[in-house]
Formats: sequence, structure tokens, C-alpha cells
Amino acid sequence: MKIGKEMISAQEIDDKLAEMGAAITADYRGKDLLLVGILKGAFVVMADLARHIDLPVEFDFMAISSYGSATKSSGVVRILKDLDQEIADRHVLIVEDIVDTGLTLQYLLKNLSVRKPASLSLAALLIKDGVERPPLDIAYEGFHIPPKFVVGYGLDLDGKYRNLPYVAEVEGVD
Repeated sequence: MKIGKEMISAQEIDDKLAEMGAAITADYRGKDLLLVGILKGAFVVMADLARHIDLPVEFDFMAISSYGSATKSSGVVRILKDLDQEIADRHVLIVEDIVDTGLTLQYLLKNLSVRKPASLSLAALLIKDGVERPPLDIAYEGFHIPPKFVVGYGLDLDGKYRNLPYVAEVEGVD
């Protein structure tokens, strides 16, 4: 396996996050917004997205596993770290780095909805096309990409490459 060509540049990512941040700002003006990042990958996306949201926001994080050390989802979802804050009557925006099979997000949305948030929405930097998934309402979408394994901008391969400022395809992984 090796890191292939750059798929989405740092400038393209920043431009898209600015666009998403402006939409989030407009939609949540006057509301108590909590951004929930899904660790570990979404921390980069969430930090940069938050800088483009012109509102006071709070942060919380969850760690969820459905991959282990594999490159494909196992379909078994485990919460490794739950929220530190109560979300009842709060406007919650889940921030994800990538939507792949959607099984983890489907589980997460069900888990959080029973906690009675005022609203529960989803923002994702990357959405893999050509992947069978349950229907998900992604309110704030970044880029649609082919069903390739990618790294960079929070996405990793065996814990490495999250720090790349762009998204690149990994060659030799299906």
C-alpha cells in the first residue's frame, strides 16, 4: 500500500468548509448549538469547520468503533467514549469526516435521538458514492468521492496520515 495522488486539495477543503459553515451559521442563528465530533477522524474537520461558523458553539466528542484496525466496517458498532454533556433540548450537529456504509451513523443517530435533543443533524466532509447504505439525511455535505480508501485531513491508515492537509487515495486497498 502507498499513498496515491491528491484527491481533494487543502484549498478545496477550506472553501467547502467555509460554505458549510456559512449554511450552519444561517440555520442555527439564535440557537444553542453543540457540535459533536466522532473521534478520531472528525477532530480535524470539526476544528476547521467550527472556525467557519460565526456563532458561539460548544464541542463534545464520541468515539465509536466499527472498523477495528480493518479497512472495511465490521458492522458491529461499539461506543468507546460517550458524550460528556446532556443533549436534551439542545441543537446537536454531528460532524463526521466520512460517510461510508452509514451503519455506524445510523446506530449513532438512533442512540442520540432517544436522548431528546431539540434537533439532531449531520455534517460530513466526505460521502462515499457507490456504497450501499441505509438512508441518511446529511444536512451539510462536503464532497462526494468514489468508493476508494482515502487518507488525510483526519482520515488514517493504521493510525497514520491524519495530519495530511489534503485527502489522498491509498493505492493497493480495495
